[in-house]
Amino acid sequence: MNKTIITVVGHDTVGIIAKVCTYLAENNINILDISQTIISGYFNMMMITDMTATKKPFGEVSDDLSAMGEEIGVIIKCQREEIFNGMHRI
Repeated sequence: MNKTIITVVGHDTVGIIAKVCTYLAENNINILDISQTIISGYFNMMMITDMTATKKPFGEVSDDLSAMGEEIGVIIKCQREEIFNGMHRI
């Protein structure tokens, strides 16, 4: 499995989840787990996805989501699972 961690952070607006999930579905990226919360108007979402079936390389997906984030006013970051785990291991 090709797991990726996607985080979305920013001011809450209508349609954030819909836009991100639509992009993932259109690119055959499966959502394995998702958590989201809104605190004092700030939106925070973390997703674990499986990119095994997508035809796009990781870098292109990451760039696409980053650009989408800029369009909708949030910050979207993608990390491969092994990098994420390495960064958070102390």
